[in-house]
This record gives sequence, structure tokens and C-alpha cells, in this order.
Amino acid sequence: MGFLLMTVEYLAALILIVVFGLVSIIIFEAYRRRHNNAHVEAPAIFEDPKSLKQVPCPNIFDPAEKYLSLIFPAFNEEHRLPGALDETMNYLQQRVAKDKSFSYEVLIIDDGSKDGTKRVAFDFVKKYGVDNVRVILLGKNHGKGEAIRKGMLHSRGELLLMLDADGATKVTDLEKLENQIHVVARKDTHREDSAASDTSFRISDVPIVAFGSRAHLEEKALATRKWYRNFLMKGFHLVVLLTAGPGIRDTQCGFKMFTRSAARKLFANIRLKRWCFDVELVFLCKWFSIPMLEISVNWSEIPGSKVNPLSIPNMLWELALMSVGYRTRMWKINS
Repeated sequence: MGFLLMTVEYLAALILIVVFGLVSIIIFEAYRRRHNNAHVEAPAIFEDPKSLKQVPCPNIFDPAEKYLSLIFPAFNEEHRLPGALDETMNYLQQRVAKDKSFSYEVLIIDDGSKDGTKRVAFDFVKKYGVDNVRVILLGKNHGKGEAIRKGMLHSRGELLLMLDADGATKVTDLEKLENQIHVVARKDTHREDSAASDTSFRISDVPIVAFGSRAHLEEKALATRKWYRNFLMKGFHLVVLLTAGPGIRDTQCGFKMFTRSAARKLFANIRLKRWCFDVELVFLCKWFSIPMLEISVNWSEIPGSKVNPLSIPNMLWELALMSVGYRTRMWKINS
């Protein structure tokens, strides 16, 4: 009996030590990230692969030069990226043909790929020109959140769309997000009647975020997925709810649109670099009182997903950092 009691005491002490150590590590890492200076500094230029001329790199705080920016984060996407870019460029070219005032840019953020992603990306730059397609090379892998942050901070659009390189969501669905943003912007500025004719009205000046959502597909997914994937999904949703609060059912869909004003506030503050930056976006939207729209989009699962069981610990780690960082006010938010 005495031996059993001693064993329990040792186990309890060991658990306390592990918990204390883990909490200490989380607090230390949250403190280390209290400033955004851990993020990759932006290159000053883009390179035009046709002429090798150096093109000045824009900044999100500059006035918009295009109507729409599309940001593709890409890590080892040599095989999936061409299809997504072909579909995107065909759509954009058709839209330009219908509306001569429509302007766009596509930014491909190569997040330290080891395959031919860079070559594929520059092939599209050569085909469509550096004014329409640009490539940012991060050099080494930093994570999807950092890649998107870099693209957002160096885009030129009034509206900025992030979308995955696998083409899981049809690019045409961006019009759903775009239209709803315009509706809310006009309503919020009380310009339903005059917005179209008032030249001072710019959609880029109204902070709004539209989240593409697969929540309407959840019931079907629950019926077809294996039980452990459903368990992980429900568990993750619970953790997200506790961390960022309610508001968005599907935080992880890689199809989101931001007005330029919203992107300035959000991506100048975001700290998480990998999978859970989406949750941080929700938290920051609430902090800034930025309207969040959740809009159903068409989505299909594409083979080759970068998410795997090993991603779960990283997600939990980032959520813990975020919770500690903001709740202790170590992570200051710049307005």
C-alpha cells in the first residue's frame, strides 16, 4: 500500500513538473513573439524574368493600384499549382474581356519549396507579364500563415483574396464574397443610393472580411469520414471556440477575401505563421470590430493535402501561444 501511494505521488509530481515546464515554454515563446520582428522582412523588389528588370515592391499601406489581388501560398506545389493558376488566369482574362475597368494581380508566394514550384510560377509570369503575375520567394519554409501575410502586405488590390494552390475552391466563387462585401460596405456607410455615383467611395476604405465556408458540407463529411477524423475536427472546433470565441463556423477554409483597409489592420498584427493564423484573424477581426461574413463556397477535396496528423500538435501549440499572448496582453495590437 505504501509503495502504491509513493508511486502515485511520484506520478503526480512528474505530471506537475511536465505541466509547469510546458506552461513555462508557452509563456516564454509568447513573450518572444510579442513583437512582429520575427517575421521575414520583405524584399525591396520583384524580378521580371523576361527582362531581368527590377520592379519596385508595393506596400499594403500604399494606395491601391489594382481592383483585385489574388494571393497563392505555395509549398512544393509543382503538380497542383499549374491547374489552379490556369483556371484562375482563364477566369480573370474573361472578366477583363467583359469589363475593361477590371484590373487584377496574382501573387504566388513560394514558401521555400524544394521542387519545381518556382519554375512553374515564373512560367506564368513570363506568359502573363510581371504586372499581372508576381512571385515572392521566401527562401525557406516559414508556414502558410507567413506566406499569406507576405503576399497581403505587398499586394496592390482594393480587394485581396487568399486561395489555396490546390484549386479546391472554384475561383469563380470569389464573386460571392465580392458581392457580399459590396453590399455590407454600402450598408455600413449608409450610401445605398449614392455609392455607385459617389467617386469618393472606395471599397478598399471599408474594413470587411468575407470567409469562404464549407460548413454546409459538414453533415455529408461526418457521414463519409472516418470516426477519428470527425473526432479531431470536433475537438479542434471546440478549441477554436474557446480561443477565439463564436462567430465563424469554418475558420480553416483557405478562401478568404479582405478589403484593403481590413488587410492593413489584420496582417500588420498577425503573429502565427502556420495553420492557425486563420483563428488569429477571427480574434483580430473581433478586436477591431471588423464585420465578418461567412459565405458558402463550392469545395472539393484534392489529393496531396499538406495537413496530416502531425499538424494537430502544431495547431494546438499555436492556439496556446495565441491564447496566452493576447490574454496576458504580451501581444500588443497596433491600430
